[in-house]
Amino acid sequence: MMHFRWVLKGSFSIALLLSAGLAAWSNEVPVLDLQPICRGIAQGASGAGERGGPDLSFARCVSSEQAIRRRLVKEWSRYALADRQHCVAETTMGGLASYTNLLGCLQSATEARKMFNGRNRNYQIER
Repeated sequence: MMHFRWVLKGSFSIALLLSAGLAAWSNEVPVLDLQPICRGIAQGASGAGERGGPDLSFARCVSSEQAIRRRLVKEWSRYALADRQHCVAETTMGGLASYTNLLGCLQSATEARKMFNGRNRNYQIER
């Protein structure tokens, strides 16, 4: 039974990663697993008398991430395809994906493009 859980959990993680990767290609904001990042934040903030970083409960973390996702849905097509692909790959690497990190990556990539506008037409974010 324990082996089955690990296989099921691993299959779910792989499915999430694949859906995130395909979303970057299909012009849709990926669906990220917020459980690991929000559980970590909630645990870090749950010590007696400790704030442990961002003082967010699990529910507040998920709510905040979903608000950022809604923002990304509205703005997604404004970002270059190469930047979306790069940032989705970077954000989903390592298992602690968040829409906050995805948005930050996309904003940084956009600013980098502005800095190099006209000076290097073939500029691309590192792959």
